[in-house]
Amino acid sequence: MASDLNLLVGTTKGAFILTGDTARQVWYVSGPHCDGWPINHVNGDPANGLIWAGGGNDFLGAGIWRSGDGGGTWTLSKLSKGEIDDWAANDPETARFLNWEPIETAFDGEVSAIWSVAKVHDTLYAGGKPGMLLSSTDDGSTWEKVSTLSDHPDKDQWNPGAAGLVLHTIVSDPDQPGKLWAGISAAGVFATEDGGQSWERRNRLSNAEACSGHDHPAAPHDGQTGLCVHNIVRAPGDLLYQQNHHGVFRSPDGGRNWHDITTGLPSTFGFPIALHPTDPYTIWVLPLNGDNEGRYPPEARAAVWKSSDGGESWQAKRHGLPGENCFFTVLRQAMATDRQSPAGVYFGTNTGSIFASRDEGETWDEIASHLPTILSVEVLERAAE
Repeated sequence: MASDLNLLVGTTKGAFILTGDTARQVWYVSGPHCDGWPINHVNGDPANGLIWAGGGNDFLGAGIWRSGDGGGTWTLSKLSKGEIDDWAANDPETARFLNWEPIETAFDGEVSAIWSVAKVHDTLYAGGKPGMLLSSTDDGSTWEKVSTLSDHPDKDQWNPGAAGLVLHTIVSDPDQPGKLWAGISAAGVFATEDGGQSWERRNRLSNAEACSGHDHPAAPHDGQTGLCVHNIVRAPGDLLYQQNHHGVFRSPDGGRNWHDITTGLPSTFGFPIALHPTDPYTIWVLPLNGDNEGRYPPEARAAVWKSSDGGESWQAKRHGLPGENCFFTVLRQAMATDRQSPAGVYFGTNTGSIFASRDEGETWDEIASHLPTILSVEVLERAAE
């Protein structure tokens, strides 16, 4: 069956939507949406077509934009005030210029930006900075704090990553509504199996002896993966993969034990990881040369690295990607896959390009360029009516 295929793109200057034709050859770009807010993550619900865009910053405050018409119009649910609100509230002339009106916000002083949005069964979740999880049962009109995670007993031990203490990844089990995983930098992986009533921290290495001897502060040590998790994906049967600050890991048991699968990759550093929609052992990563070396592809030659055996071996896929003088970065949420056959793989760069593969990563084409810095890429597919 033909389907509507959209790429939902978060950038530093608003949300963008790329709509592809049935052959995934021609793409139409709309945007910027969301009044040019910095948008860390855009996600949608294929069941009803709703789209949410989470973002903000210290100046604007935190908020989640919602569109029910494919991105034609948007409404903002503002969750906290920013510096602009204090500025306008104390300067009537500025308030008139900005057409600003005072509004009530529920989480002032608690959240400064939204970093992830995910629909999980009947609940919409949002991850924020610093280390906060919110939930909504009315598709984002109103929000509540998931205090069991946001106020976790060991939160005083959580340390921020370079972007701060951000809850950037929310992963669910489509068959079991109570199961949920969250990735927080730099606190690690957290899991609940009772709908968020309790959370377990899951960062234990299954092969600790193979991960000793690193002197990098984010490297595995003390029997743990290292707590600066960058992204998580889930395959059926509680099979998880994560790209960490210092390696790629696989867990067969929902994160209770992690196995290092970095061997064969050109570096231990990278941000995104993507999973094949039907093959639980096919994954893609995009290694970078290192956090202190520039965070661009090794040797300045772009490559997406693919594994078809769960990370036991890796192959570089370069056809169609810049082969020299490539200094872009691909950030943690900026890679996604569609459910077509063969599966499509997509990633966006901090230089404003989006690359697409229609053959599961074997070859690549640039389908958009000159966008703002790309922070996230998600796929929204709806069956054609």
